[in-house]
This record gives sequence, C-alpha cells and structure tokens, in this order.
Amino acid sequence: MLAQGWLYLYCDNPGHFRAACPVRPLPRDLCQAPKELWSAQEEEPGPADKPARKEYIPHRFLDLASGSPREPCLHINQPTPVPGHNSCLFLSLMGLKMENSTVTAPGFVLADYAVFALMLFISMVIGLFQGLKKSDGETKVNDFFTGGQQMSAVPIGLSLCASFMSAVQVLGVPSEAYRYGLKFLYMCLGQSFSSLLTACLFLPLFYRLRITSTNQYLQLRFGRNMQLLGSVQFLVATLLYTGIVIYAPAVILNQATGLNMWASIFSTGTICTLYTTLGGMKAVVWTDTFQIIVMFSGFLAVFIQGTVLVGGPAKVLEIANNGSRINFNDFELDPRRRYTFWSFTVGGTMLWLSMYGVNQAQVQRYISCKTEQVAKWALLVNQVGLCLIVSSAAACGIVMFALYSHCDPLMGEKISSPDQYMPYLVLDIFEDYPGIPGLFLACAYSGTLSTASTSINAMAAVTVEDLLKPRFADISQKRLMLISKALSLTYGTGCITVAVLATLLDWGVLQGSFTVMGVVSGPLLGVFILGMFVPATNK
Repeated sequence: MLAQGWLYLYCDNPGHFRAACPVRPLPRDLCQAPKELWSAQEEEPGPADKPARKEYIPHRFLDLASGSPREPCLHINQPTPVPGHNSCLFLSLMGLKMENSTVTAPGFVLADYAVFALMLFISMVIGLFQGLKKSDGETKVNDFFTGGQQMSAVPIGLSLCASFMSAVQVLGVPSEAYRYGLKFLYMCLGQSFSSLLTACLFLPLFYRLRITSTNQYLQLRFGRNMQLLGSVQFLVATLLYTGIVIYAPAVILNQATGLNMWASIFSTGTICTLYTTLGGMKAVVWTDTFQIIVMFSGFLAVFIQGTVLVGGPAKVLEIANNGSRINFNDFELDPRRRYTFWSFTVGGTMLWLSMYGVNQAQVQRYISCKTEQVAKWALLVNQVGLCLIVSSAAACGIVMFALYSHCDPLMGEKISSPDQYMPYLVLDIFEDYPGIPGLFLACAYSGTLSTASTSINAMAAVTVEDLLKPRFADISQKRLMLISKALSLTYGTGCITVAVLATLLDWGVLQGSFTVMGVVSGPLLGVFILGMFVPATNK
C-alpha cells in the first residue's frame, strides 16, 4: 500500500526512472515539478486497500558534476520508499537534478497589481486629506512636525508599530522563524522591557521639555557642538537607511517574482514623499494606521491558507515540533549562537531602547500626543501591536516550514536566497486566487511606506529645529512651513536616489550600511544616558 507523504522510486526497465505517490491531491514530494518536464500515467484504481497511483517519468536529468544531460536511470528493482522531506536531497545525493531551463517563475498578475495600486492610492488620499484639511487659525511649523500635539494614543501607537515593521522585517521575520524556530518571539520580550524603560525614563523627560528634536536636549547638556554632531549623524544615517529600506524589498521581490524593480522603487518612493510633504505628521500617523492593518491582513491571509493546506493547526504544530521549530528552551550563554533567550532579552532590550528611547522619529510621535499619559498609552498600544504583528509573521514562518517540510524551496533551487521564502510561498499557495498575492505585495510595501514617511518627516524636523531656527530666529511661520515642505520633498528625493544607487552595490555593502546604523545608535544612547544620569559630565 502506498503511504501518503512518501515518494516511491523504482526502475522497471533500463532507461526509465519512475516516482509513484498517492494522488488527488498530489503531495509536494516532487518539489512541485513543472508538468512540462514529466510524463504522467495513471493506473486504474485497485482494491480498497491499494489506492490509485500516478507515475511521473522525468524526460531528462542533468549530471550535477558535469552539468551535461544524461538519461535517467536508477537501478532499483522494487518500489523503494524515501521519506518525503528528504526526496529532493535524495535526488541530489544520487547525482540527479531535473532540468529546469524551461521553468517559468511564478509572478504577479493584473489583479495583484490592482490591489497594490489601491493601497498606494488610499495612502495618497489620506495624505491629501490631511494636507488640505483646514485648521483653526494659522498653521504653525510645529503642527507639521507634531500634529499640533493633539494626537490620541491609538493612531500614535499603531504608527510607532508600523515604523518598526519595514519591508525588511515583513520578508525577514517569517524566513528567520522558518529557519530557526519560534524562539525568535523572544524579541517581543526585549521590546517590552525597552518600552517599559522608555515610559519611565525617557518619555517624561522629552515630553516635559516640549522639544521637537532630540538633539536639542544634547545642546542643553553638552552645548551647540554636540547638538550639531548628533544632527549630522542622524541625517546621514537615516538617509542611507531609508534608501535601503526602499531598495531591499524591490530587489528581493524582483528576484523572487519578476516584479519590476524600478517601478516599485519609484512608485513607492514618490507616493510616500508626496503625502508626507503635503500632510506632515498627521498624514504619516494616519497612513501608518492604515498600513499596519494592511500588513496584519496580509499575514493573516497567508497563515489561514497555509494552515488549511497543511491540514489544520494541530498538524502544523506537530510538524514544527518534530522539526525542532518549537524551541523556547534555548537558554545557552554562548555568544556565537545566532539567537538565544539572552541575546533577545539583554541585547534586544538595549537595541530597542536606543530606538524607542532616544530616536528622533519615535520621540517626535510621543510629543505629538495630547498629554504625557496619552503618550504612555500610545507606547502600550505600540507594544501590543508589535507582539501581534511579529507573532503573526513568525507564525507564517512556522506554517511555511510545515508546508515545505517535504521539500525545501531553497534546497530544491526554487529560490536563490532565504529572503525569497515568503514571496515564493505567497505565489505558491495563492496561485488560484488572483489578487491575494497583491495583498501580500501591499503588506510588504506598507512596511516600506511607513518607515520611509516617518524618516522623511523626522529628517525635515531635525533640519529645521537644529540647523535653521538657531541661525534664522526671526523667520516667519509661513516661510518655515514652506521650507519644511520643501525639505520633506528634498529628503524624499534623496532617499529614492540612495535606493537607485544601492542597485550598484553588492549585499555586503548593504549589510555594512545596516551595521553603521547599529554602530551609531549605541553611542548615541550612551550620550543621552550620560547627560541624564551623570550631571558631572554636563557642560
């Protein structure tokens, strides 16, 4: 009797390699081989205890050593069961590989692009509405950067959450969970500790000072030179990072799905720049709120469809547990380990504290709230939202592991890098549902838009507050508003330019840019802690 989930290899005569498996539905044991490369022959149903089977005969194989074609023949006289999750590996060990020169990579269809365009259109409409909406009295530049300090907890909290989930995280978290398991969720613990410390130590300080730029605090403690140093490093690092955030998903999705890289860079960069320029902080916050809903919807759709295909939540957990992906008991102190409880809780707390405690983009949202207490509630909303969105992304990774436990797409050479796991999964499981892959595309680029818009507004705020106002104290509010919008447009154009230039670099240089961002954040956090808790160092 043929068992579900096994791949049977046999050779009934020289020159013919055959693989038989139960059909209807066909398991993923054969790495989803294109039908064009296989001849199929189905036998009539046999006795009740022996289900019908379908025989797949590959036309040609490539010799892995020489790369030249050869006739497929494995000298196996009897049907030989091979565990499904090793079937691709088995073929590789036999020195065989299916010729894939005629394979057509999956891609997006018109309905998918329509869903993506709808997300961009709604984001643009929100920005236009906030920019054209009339306000009581003269609009001041602080209204552009802090929303008039009248924002409520829920939109600010969701905006904080959306800014963290860039497209790099949308694509990367499921991949990391697929490869290393659910211990990745310890990240939420480090984020919780950092949010608590921020609410108790940093947020009250910045809110009571009523400063728009965090570097103004450096001036109060250490003088003008330290303020300028902090401003310049923030502008340079944020410009580079934001350009990479725009570029990274474009190149990953281009490699995985054939999505036009230039169209995605310019469309997302331009839309983001326009609505940030027109609407300021209010446009950023409300588009972030919409985009975090899109992100969560995308993850939820993938999780539900993937779970159904696997056979239910219990089956997903069983496969994940057997594959050591339910691994919350990693408490080793070895710093060479990629992820452990300690690296996420201790190292993660310090990392997130540098982002949520003293980062300009985050602090700017805190002081946009009506009161200090509302700002603390916003931090709580942010933390709950982060746990939900990170958990849903990690859950998608576990579902992906259960779905591809029979044949890893990277091992089967369906994809070329781990970053492409999620796009491949989406196009695979939603092949018969046009438009749903477009929801994931909108999900990924919602992360890009939220991060980029926040960064553009923050860079404009730092330039006005730290570089222009001290030198031009008598400038009118109307002129400052025009300058602020011009700066937003300039920085948005600069981010798109960095994204375009990034296409000329290799991934090693890009990873170095992320490292620079981390190297800058640590010392900056140290300077703020020094100014706050060691008065003897103050000027």
